[in-house]
Amino acid sequence: MTVAHGGHAPATALLPLVPVALALVAYLAAALREQRHGPRGWSAWRTAGFSAGAVLLMVALSPPVAAFAHEDFRGHMLQHLLLGMYAPLGLVLGAPVTLALRATSGRGGHRLGRLLNRPLVHALTHPVTALALNAGGLYVLYATPLYRATTTSPPLHELVHLHFLVSGCVFAWVVAGPDPAPRRPSVPFRLAVLGVAVAAHATLAQLRGGAELMYYGGDLAEILLALALMAAWRPRRAAAGPARTA
Repeated sequence: MTVAHGGHAPATALLPLVPVALALVAYLAAALREQRHGPRGWSAWRTAGFSAGAVLLMVALSPPVAAFAHEDFRGHMLQHLLLGMYAPLGLVLGAPVTLALRATSGRGGHRLGRLLNRPLVHALTHPVTALALNAGGLYVLYATPLYRATTTSPPLHELVHLHFLVSGCVFAWVVAGPDPAPRRPSVPFRLAVLGVAVAAHATLAQLRGGAELMYYGGDLAEILLALALMAAWRPRRAAAGPARTA
């Protein structure tokens, strides 16, 4: 078997899959419990979305893909798209926060709600901040010596992977996630932020040689994110006109 990264033994390369598999099992157990006993049930589409995201994440972290990413820049771009765009979209569309709020006790749900309302969370989950973390992280990686450094430092390599995943999940969540988000701006504003993200990814793909996968794969992921946002959009009806005077 090919090792996943320079110096990684096969057994070690499989370790990142364990927490993903455990998270998927926990989600499926909570979804099944909610479906059987919850007053409102649980959407099969949300379960499918989270499951697809978890599977894509495990594919991205699997030894064959990790080895391809280490040996070929095209493999690196494939892994980046799975980690930072496609897997987060599926995970977020699964509404894991909503499921956790339903599955936990009253005190646990209250604590989670208080966490979401903290000022720091408000700042980090604003679409502009999420865009800066997501697209800005790409520019830092590819426009500086950081990418070359990740090829020789496994800890740095894994840290970049974590950033891709977290920033991708935050961006998908604040743009189109069904979970509650603190002080989420209007849909037109979020569509504008998504448009900036598309332009940022396209510009970087042109600047970085061999990044065709980023250009085309990134566009498809962002189209899917836009469709998810539009599918959940419920425009407010115009306010009723002034009442007629007698």
